[in-house]
Amino acid sequence: MNEARLKQAERWFLTKYPGGFAHPELAAVGKKHRLDKMQAFVEESFAKKKFRDTDDLLTDWVKLVSRASLVSIFEKPKFRDLVSNLAPKEKNRITAGLKAQLHGDQEKGFEQVLQILLRYKFAKWSIISLAPVYANPQDEVFVKPTTAKGIISYLELDNLVYRPQPSWEFYTEFRRQIAQLRTRVDPSVAPNSPAFTGFLMMALRAGEELSGRP
Repeated sequence: MNEARLKQAERWFLTKYPGGFAHPELAAVGKKHRLDKMQAFVEESFAKKKFRDTDDLLTDWVKLVSRASLVSIFEKPKFRDLVSNLAPKEKNRITAGLKAQLHGDQEKGFEQVLQILLRYKFAKWSIISLAPVYANPQDEVFVKPTTAKGIISYLELDNLVYRPQPSWEFYTEFRRQIAQLRTRVDPSVAPNSPAFTGFLMMALRAGEELSGRP
């Protein structure tokens, strides 16, 4: 890990936005992402008891994806169409996978969801990592391909090779390293996992501004 680059990015960010994510400009941006509302929606809609009704659960999953600012506008209708085309057994399997991701064996759930998505050639990181990060934004991570690749390259992270097809191995290692990185910056830069990766994304975009700084 290149800690010098991380600290350089932190200095740039706090100079540009004193107070970090509490800065008025970033607080306004945060409201647009509606993290609190999305978290509340997941807590209510994907509580254990909600998984008794597969169709209602899938309807709410489509709503989550459609409302999420983290998901590309191009992927939202494709996920809706995928869900509408699922066979009854596939509906049961993918919802059981989501339940395990949120309430049980995370790895097993991840793999179950992934297998259904692969069957429909729509194995997207944005879909498989969305509900978990809204359910637990302190500990889970949202994997956005361009951001993840940029973070790995810019901070020279070891043991991480990004691939388009989601894998549990990558997810857990990326999550572990993001958690470790968060401990090395001011809390105002990392109030939660999505905010921290957002900070890193902004730092990557400001690469030219950062270059050459001590």
